[in-house]
Amino acid sequence: MTTRISRKELAQRIADDIPEGAIVNLGIGAPTLVANYLTDERDVILHTENGMLGMGRAPEADQVDPDLINAGKQAVTAVAGASYFHHADSFAMMRGGHLDVCVLGAFQVSQTGDLANWSTGLPDAIPAVGGAMDLAIGAKDVFVMTDLLTKSGDSKLVDACSYPLTGVACVSRVYTDHAIFEVTADGFAVRELFGDNTISQLQELTGLTLTDAARHTGAGEGAHA
Repeated sequence: MTTRISRKELAQRIADDIPEGAIVNLGIGAPTLVANYLTDERDVILHTENGMLGMGRAPEADQVDPDLINAGKQAVTAVAGASYFHHADSFAMMRGGHLDVCVLGAFQVSQTGDLANWSTGLPDAIPAVGGAMDLAIGAKDVFVMTDLLTKSGDSKLVDACSYPLTGVACVSRVYTDHAIFEVTADGFAVRELFGDNTISQLQELTGLTLTDAARHTGAGEGAHA
């Protein structure tokens, strides 16, 4: 019985959903994997907040350039025509609404699209919000990439976030290892199920009332319980 997909498979699924012509920021951590599934034929431009437009996929081990890194200090490549600029200019792009999509990780996402992804609020937690707030509010669409459950089995999809917020009502869609969820006026709607998951099973895992995204669109690839 298969109920989850791998992180690489999820990155591929997100890459497939990024529209042609989009300018995209990939957050630190798992979201950076999405770059590896955006082919050269795709008209997608990747932005990194430390000052680069035209980021490519991760380099092979023998092709690492120590001067080319993303905001998470991971080695990256540059595509033809890439440009470099000051950190302040990069944040002006983020805050000015110039990013079409950003892909971020999460600790929690609420039914109203609130995002908590920078701190668990514990006394020993390191305050390191970085540019997450700017991305969450500045991008036209915020895609979250995360496991559905924590290591202890708690749902990362919640009625209301208990951790410090990164942004309010900013998340458009949540990509998890169990399913893809849309954030709607009625809460989470299941856009696509992975493996043998059903909507009723996901409701048990999350403790939330979930709807079928097809009911909101009236067409397209809805989920089926």
